[in-house]
Amino acid sequence: MKKPEDIARHQLGVPYESLDEPTRKVARHVAARKYISRNTAADLETRASAGQRAADTVAAFGGSWTFITLFGVILVTWVALNSVILAGHGKSFDPYPYILLNLFLSMLAAAQAPIILMSQNRQAEKDRLAAAHDYEVNLKAELEIMLLHEKLDLLREGQWSELLTMQREQIGLMTQLLKQSPAPT
Repeated sequence: MKKPEDIARHQLGVPYESLDEPTRKVARHVAARKYISRNTAADLETRASAGQRAADTVAAFGGSWTFITLFGVILVTWVALNSVILAGHGKSFDPYPYILLNLFLSMLAAAQAPIILMSQNRQAEKDRLAAAHDYEVNLKAELEIMLLHEKLDLLREGQWSELLTMQREQIGLMTQLLKQSPAPT
């Protein structure tokens, strides 16, 4: 079994000490013949706080057709209700230009924007973790391929060496046969 230091020196061409931590991790995994793949999304979900999960849920709902449809129905109902009351009785709890509705919409936007930003920050963190993990997996695959090439080269060199040895033996045997056989007349 190879050591991580050997992997770094032979496959990467640099001393182990000069590697960054993710690359050292890959070298250790290659040397120990351990797999490196894992589900980074599941890792992050287990560490998510209740607030982070709530932000993801609010952002998912706020960006859905269900929210857009529900929001549209509420707006149309608000405007229709206030327009009918205004036209029929002369009194409305929110007359045109619907200042109370504008206040509610502004409060909804003010509350929803930071929640969506929190969710986007969390998604960016997931993406960074996934990219770092992809780098580790790709580097390990590349190192494994290099090791396989090295093994194949060693096997090929061994076969050539054996072929040359067998050929020398055959030439030696043929030389002996020629010496032992009578000269042609």
